[in-house]
Amino acid sequence: METVSLQSFESLGLSKPILKAIASEGYDTPTPIQAGAIPPALEGRDVLGGAQTGTGKTAAFALPLIDRLTSVPTDRPRRGTVAPRALILSPTRELATQIAESAQAYARHTKLRGCTIYGGVSQHNQVKKLRAGVDIIVATPGRLMDLMNQGYVDLGCIEILVLDEADRMLDMGFINPIRKIAAQIPEERQTLMFSATMPPPIAKLARTLLRDPVRVDIAPSETRALRIEQSLHMVDQPQKADLLERMLQEPSVERAIVFTRTKHGAENLSKRLVRGGVFAESIHGDRSQNQRRRALDAFRAGRTRVLVATDVAARGIDVDGVTHVFNFHLPNEPEAYVHRIGRTGRAGAAGIAVSFCDRGERSLLKAIERHTGQKLAPGKAPTGTTARPSAPIEREPQEFAEPKPTQSRRKPPAQAKHRAGKPAPEQAAFGAPTRANKKKKSPHPLQGADRVTSKPGDRPATKKKRRRKGTFNTRGTAAAPKSSPRAAR
Repeated sequence: METVSLQSFESLGLSKPILKAIASEGYDTPTPIQAGAIPPALEGRDVLGGAQTGTGKTAAFALPLIDRLTSVPTDRPRRGTVAPRALILSPTRELATQIAESAQAYARHTKLRGCTIYGGVSQHNQVKKLRAGVDIIVATPGRLMDLMNQGYVDLGCIEILVLDEADRMLDMGFINPIRKIAAQIPEERQTLMFSATMPPPIAKLARTLLRDPVRVDIAPSETRALRIEQSLHMVDQPQKADLLERMLQEPSVERAIVFTRTKHGAENLSKRLVRGGVFAESIHGDRSQNQRRRALDAFRAGRTRVLVATDVAARGIDVDGVTHVFNFHLPNEPEAYVHRIGRTGRAGAAGIAVSFCDRGERSLLKAIERHTGQKLAPGKAPTGTTARPSAPIEREPQEFAEPKPTQSRRKPPAQAKHRAGKPAPEQAAFGAPTRANKKKKSPHPLQGADRVTSKPGDRPATKKKRRRKGTFNTRGTAAAPKSSPRAAR
């Protein structure tokens, strides 16, 4: 592990076009991961960096990558067979987009061109950019493999390979695709790998892909972010949403991210918060790329104060000024807890991480405390929210129950039968006789003919037979031998 001290960007050895772009971005002093990774990367050495999101690691690999590509020109044609010189792999499309935007800003004073490749959208525009010729590709493994199999991408001239969020790509099952992609890249290359945690599979992958790397550990897997105040609330699952709503009413919650375990939970929780008057959006795998982009843009611009997200979708969130992180559900993996709370307390600012835990999540809580090496302190109850009592209030049995219109449709038939003094079928007590209801709305054609041709006095008898004989009403259909043929003709 290298010990680095803060210094200026000029002292790192970056070229003038890069320094000019850095000044335009308002960067004054490199972060520890930048100061530790940029010098060896400029020398062409492999780098294995341990850093969480929000520590400036994008610039730690993008700045030396752009500097090396501009300092070593190439005589390859810019059109024709696509032969990029650098490849950056990231786990999610949001993160890939943000990396590409940062790289474009850093390369504004160069002639380098890039392309972003990710799934969830049409590949037409991506292929069009590739055909025009690019120097840098920022991609997710899945879509890149698709385009490689179709013959749109040639990795035979890659000089620099970057793996960002390697541990998250492991969680998402991308390790085998990464190995296949790396096999198509020349062995004489430079490899930069960054990961917030270093589980055994990632360490094994690093030994396979990197050669004598420089190890720069700025933020290991254990949480040492002293500026993040962490607290715990033991609360039953049905009461979590009530507690969250009350806590979001606190004036100190300026911008918050709420993490849920499932896509369904994220969508329903965001809708509930909106109904309660909280400006909230959700991002998860079931939302389209445009929907996720609009939600993130609104969150960055401050039009949305709360963002409800799943772990996978949140990997692309890079927003400053997040004051609070709420773990509505505890994550299944302790490493995910580190990633979650790393969304707050950035750039030296203070942050608050609040976790909710019910009885069924105690084993997950113990795993998190073992992983971080510290016990979460009990949190304080919300104050200043007179609109709601501080104690858990009575609610419906299910937190995300079925919509109320479905329940209201069950009751009228049963009530009508009860008023008529006739017992309802046993299924009606549970709102299940959907077949019978559908059959009454769309009767057999012969039944319709029977009602048209029969006398008014016969109708009550026909209704009695339908109720007594159940769903299919076969006897009621056969009870009109004279009228049915005329209707058929």
